[in-house]
Amino acid sequence: MEDIFIKGEPIYYAHVLSPKFKELIIVPISDVHYGNPLFSPKHFQRTLDFISSKPNTFCILNGDLCESTIKTSKGEIFRQVGTPQDQRDWIIKKLLPIKDRILGVTMGNHELRIYNEVGIDICKDIAAALKAPYRPEGLLLKISFGGGNNRMQERPYIYFGYMTHGYGGARTKSAKAVKVERLGTWLHADFYIMSHDHVSNAAPDVYLMPDPHSRDEKDKEGNLTGFKIGSVIAHRKMLIKSSAFIKWGGYSEMGGFPPVDLENPVITLHGTGHPMVRVEI
Repeated sequence: MEDIFIKGEPIYYAHVLSPKFKELIIVPISDVHYGNPLFSPKHFQRTLDFISSKPNTFCILNGDLCESTIKTSKGEIFRQVGTPQDQRDWIIKKLLPIKDRILGVTMGNHELRIYNEVGIDICKDIAAALKAPYRPEGLLLKISFGGGNNRMQERPYIYFGYMTHGYGGARTKSAKAVKVERLGTWLHADFYIMSHDHVSNAAPDVYLMPDPHSRDEKDKEGNLTGFKIGSVIAHRKMLIKSSAFIKWGGYSEMGGFPPVDLENPVITLHGTGHPMVRVEI
């Protein structure tokens, strides 16, 4: 696969996966912060092992993979492990065994430090090495797999998902969750993944939309109205916050931030029956 670097306004990138999958599992990987002295290699490796254990399990890389502390940024520059280049190379080496499972890559605010300072995008380097689609601001994915959708064997199940690293500061879980809730009002998708705040959270939401294919409505006399009257259907979407791989201490402890749940959400896209997104934390 050629390097896929999406610039400018959002467009979606489509993955057509196996028609044999009855469900698809997606694990967000974000806020690894490799280079931070409190990074947890055990939890990170356990996540990689889980992704590689089943053929229907995939992941997304949603920023802050590297600590990337530089002189002009926050962080413990004298305690971080290696240089930002060393951190980039380590991440690539660790993710190479699952490179075919990576659906997309975005940039985090830690990598943005380097880009803003010297114009070097280490996330683009990581995406190129892993042959994964990349858009720094956020990435809209179209994911197709399985068969039998709407009782038609040749029709796959199709889901849209949007991923972006996130922004700003927040301390309470509700303040962190509201960011992805706000995002869900701007862009149509089946699930939304936002990171940055080092908290695992998932909440369903529903909005109503007209069904352009509705033609079985009847008037008062019982006559079919064709497309003159149509149904309104409910679209369910999942709002997801992904966690981090940093143990409590250092900047987080001194700044009054809570400990991080080192387990990330697991997203399941159904490939049988009615299309549905399920999230386990």
